[in-house]
Amino acid sequence: MTRRAVFLDRDGTIIEDVGYPNDPKQIRLLPGAAGAIQRLNATGFVPLVVTNQSGIARGMLSQEDYRRTERRLDELLAPFGARIEGHFFCPHHPELSGPCECRKPGTLLYRQASSQFDIDLEQSWWVGDRMRDVQPAQAFGARGILVLTGAAHQEQVPAATSTFFTATDLAQAVELIVRAR
Repeated sequence: MTRRAVFLDRDGTIIEDVGYPNDPKQIRLLPGAAGAIQRLNATGFVPLVVTNQSGIARGMLSQEDYRRTERRLDELLAPFGARIEGHFFCPHHPELSGPCECRKPGTLLYRQASSQFDIDLEQSWWVGDRMRDVQPAQAFGARGILVLTGAAHQEQVPAATSTFFTATDLAQAVELIVRAR
């Protein structure tokens, strides 16, 4: 039996977007994020982080720096009973390392997550603060929610459709997902 995932962007969706965090001390949860992830856990969704980390290609942080910030996120969520099941990241930037299939809105990381966690991509959700975070939902016939935190105020926000919705933050996005089950 396949499972349903919620693919979450990290910076600006779950944590404050501070640019290119290379120190775990820079990781701070956005209000309501831990409770929202805990609700996904409790309702049977598989929360997975998929994030572009071009700071690695830019030399602003190493993959180990990123992994340390990833572990810090998990530590911050734990006291709330919230758990990210898997973390996937693209370390590339097309101008520096060439094109790749893993940089959002590319679909490689989602296909890898689907294989690793037995995810039904068509029944899953995409949530992020940029259109590139939610656009992959279209490739799989799924739905996405653009949260109006982080960089969303700079994005061209589409009108609500059967594919894309908007929410004020991750907590509201999760409520939409849970109600739509």
